[in-house]
Amino acid sequence: MNAPVDVSFFARAAKPLTSYRKYWAARFGTAKFLPTSRKEMEALGWDSCDIIVVTGDAYVDHPSFGMSVIGRMLEAQGFRVGIIAQPDWQSAEPFKALGKPNLFFGVTAGNMDSMINRYTADRKIRSDDAYTPGDVGGARPDRAAIVYSQRCKEAWNDVPIILGGIEGSLRRIAHYDYWSDKVRRSIVVDAKCDLLLYGNAERAIVEIAHRLAAKEPVQQITDVRGTAFVRRETPEGWFEIDSTSVDEPGRVEAHVNPYLMVSDQAKANGATCAKEDEAEAVAKAAEAAGSSVVNLAIKPLNFVPNPALQGKGKTKVPPRERSVIRLPSYEQVRSDPVLYAHANRVLHLETNPGNARALVQAHGEGTTARDVWINPPPIPLTTAEMDHVFDLPYARSPHPRYADENGSHDGATKIPAWEMIRFSVNIMRGCFGGCTFCSITEHEGRIIQSRSEDSIIKEVEAIRDSVKGFTGTISDLGGPTANMYRIGCKSPEIEAACRKPSCVYPGICQNLNTNHDPLIKIYRRARALRGIKKILIGSGLRYDLAVQSPEYVKELVQHHVGGYLKIAPEHTEQGPLTKMMKPGIGSYDKFKQMFEKYSAEAGKKQYLIPYFIAAHPGTSDEDMMNLAIWLKKNGFRADQVQTFYPSPMATATAMYHSNRNPLRKITRESETVDIVRGDKRRRLHKAFLRYHDANNWPLLREALKSMGRADLIGNGKHHLIPTWQPLTDGGYTSARRKNSTAAPATAKAAPVKLAPVKPSKGRILTQHTGLPPRDNGSGSGPATRKSAGPVRGNIRKPR
Repeated sequence: MNAPVDVSFFARAAKPLTSYRKYWAARFGTAKFLPTSRKEMEALGWDSCDIIVVTGDAYVDHPSFGMSVIGRMLEAQGFRVGIIAQPDWQSAEPFKALGKPNLFFGVTAGNMDSMINRYTADRKIRSDDAYTPGDVGGARPDRAAIVYSQRCKEAWNDVPIILGGIEGSLRRIAHYDYWSDKVRRSIVVDAKCDLLLYGNAERAIVEIAHRLAAKEPVQQITDVRGTAFVRRETPEGWFEIDSTSVDEPGRVEAHVNPYLMVSDQAKANGATCAKEDEAEAVAKAAEAAGSSVVNLAIKPLNFVPNPALQGKGKTKVPPRERSVIRLPSYEQVRSDPVLYAHANRVLHLETNPGNARALVQAHGEGTTARDVWINPPPIPLTTAEMDHVFDLPYARSPHPRYADENGSHDGATKIPAWEMIRFSVNIMRGCFGGCTFCSITEHEGRIIQSRSEDSIIKEVEAIRDSVKGFTGTISDLGGPTANMYRIGCKSPEIEAACRKPSCVYPGICQNLNTNHDPLIKIYRRARALRGIKKILIGSGLRYDLAVQSPEYVKELVQHHVGGYLKIAPEHTEQGPLTKMMKPGIGSYDKFKQMFEKYSAEAGKKQYLIPYFIAAHPGTSDEDMMNLAIWLKKNGFRADQVQTFYPSPMATATAMYHSNRNPLRKITRESETVDIVRGDKRRRLHKAFLRYHDANNWPLLREALKSMGRADLIGNGKHHLIPTWQPLTDGGYTSARRKNSTAAPATAKAAPVKLAPVKPSKGRILTQHTGLPPRDNGSGSGPATRKSAGPVRGNIRKPR
């Protein structure tokens, strides 16, 4: 079956990944695993590595792990690539293990930001790490990308350092750092790397590798999209647009209101962007004239420039490809939260590869001054290029060095992040949802990049035939969002020109194709394969998009739900929802009706598991109280509490730091946002989510009385919490049990040991009942979700 031809503007805008002439070392062939030691290099016949990738994750040769994708991609170009995984960072010696690389060091903190990986939302150190054998914490340093870069420089001072990964992506400009509670410099400055690659880096890393192999100095490689670097001054021939301040008179390019549809923006300028708008206007004109013929010769008024002003103050918009926007400097955003919010807004407006301009931000003053220059985002991969990346010869297993005494990876050395995606298939990249707390858009972009149907089926068959422990169940067929496969803008021209942060907020854009037929087709084809018993959908579902296709919802509910389905309304109240850019709870109710209807038609008892978030910017105490009332009314008891975690560069993080709303124009008098700061208030918001936990009742009673809602305290069904207080040990055991600390026993209250709960017949096993989750098909019994924590604002599955 032939893959559909890409007609997008982006498909024609970059050199194909497979069009480069292979490097001479291609003669060595393909390695089963990229070497991690000198012994492995010698077995391959190598005397040196061309490129060495240093990563904070254990080496798992799988397309969901960034270091493997980059390593295999460079191997396919003919380069010899070695891996240094989770090195001891206390000295430079472990970074010399594979010798001196001929071209460069590629450095990444791993699939997750190292600070989010190591600390909880309450800034407590985690005792586990899902990307480390045995789930053991402490295998990587804080701010791993900076530490690894410094050690690489110590090991070989003259070797270029190319920094990548999500930690680099989210720190490419001066950014608020939640853990130190201050604004830090761009990671390009702190890591002293030669180039930073942000976003999906296949296109950039291949070009840079070939240019370095051709002996081009790394300092001259300044024209690659998706890169950032340090330079002293703006080069000649560039037009610099000053955006270092707010509330000053002068010519300003209007910022697009994210709440307007593209067609609304066009109408405001006397134009149209959709053919249906034009047709509608013609029809209305004909109707008004009482005729089917319209005089199309009628034209709008023409405004001519004032002759007296000709040649004075005339402004021409500079060409976009030679324009650079100067953001407020590091020193400015560090001392002025309003300018920080302004810089964040400008950066997010310049994220569409079709129209983004370069950005520059000064760091330092006087003789130490230098600019961090950020080129426009990378051009998304075409379907053929996505197939090429995912069809590379991955071993689909952790490196043999992590095997236990039985030669398997299921014992004491099991890597939970690999276990989670062991039997899953990634079918696409990107997300156009634009949720302000999430980092997917900042890293992968909002243009959906989809694989072909044949490539997906080929991977399902590879799992069936070659992955040890496969029992017939594919745990996920998805991506950052389960149901955005092959969905995008109807018009390539509008797609390349659009500056909206979301295609589905506040409503679904009229230019968005919402056809789920390709996804339905791939579901049906995959589950019909021999040896495939069940295909589950484990990725997050965009339910407001799904309800546009009842056939898709029916297909999903009746064939691909393993008893329960996770979706994320995040909240019930409009205050926080508008700051999250999430749809109202009415969309959830509509999806729930369809879910229950199709479940009943199939004769299945299935459940929706909604996820909510506490302490998000814009959330009042009353909002959390109303959410708790909704939860009790609907019979939900959340075990896994999700608290807002300010990840670098996210829009919601800018709200958290600045008290301003970057979704609107930033001025000194612009809208302020209610921010949940301090342990006491954050504990209260979490307590409302866990209203059923007796340990939270004293705190909730006090809060409800001070809010004037003592009517919610009582022993009836209509009350939120009871008046009586049971004897408890004050402890709390979360789903991440290693991170839970039991309260010390006292003479007054000895620890109470509860008998294990046995599920009643027919009762669904979910986190909301406190029972173990269902078998995920790994053959190793029920497994808990062991990602880096129940945190919104981070990529939910390893990439």
